[in-house]
Amino acid sequence: MIEKPNFFVFTGGPGVGKTTVIRRLQALGELTVEETHRAVIREQVAAGGSAVPWIDPEAYARLAAERDIAIFDRMAGETRRVFFDRAIMDSYGGEGVEPWPEIVEAVRTRRYNREVFVFPPWREIYETDAERRQDWPEAERTFERILLNVAGLGYEATVVPKGNVAERTDFVLEHALQA
Repeated sequence: MIEKPNFFVFTGGPGVGKTTVIRRLQALGELTVEETHRAVIREQVAAGGSAVPWIDPEAYARLAAERDIAIFDRMAGETRRVFFDRAIMDSYGGEGVEPWPEIVEAVRTRRYNREVFVFPPWREIYETDAERRQDWPEAERTFERILLNVAGLGYEATVVPKGNVAERTDFVLEHALQA
């Protein structure tokens, strides 16, 4: 088992501000990891592939998980603080896909900081686009599912309060410094 208390995860549904805070942290000199899930969607759409949540959610979840596992393994020796825009746990039970043996093993053996930053749905900033197709009710259901998933995997959910990007970033850094 690899435990990385210096690896901080951002999770939440689409359009809740995770990436905006990640970009702010990066601008402040923090080490960050971009989201793999949107990259999978972009690549699949560009190639005419079916591994997207609205066609083949299982293939999509497996591709994203493979990338997240590879990133974790590649960075396992990193001692600096790292902020992840989503992580392995986001593919575990996501999109209604039953967890498969490799993802079960991955979430058991690759552990991030116990405190996971969960970004709640926020109607005022929520937008859909070609890669983000969830409607508002689905965004709300996703938040509830994520809270259950985080707890079920043995992590503590810290809900990031709504506010401007500087306030949200300060909140995250304050919590990360206490870890």
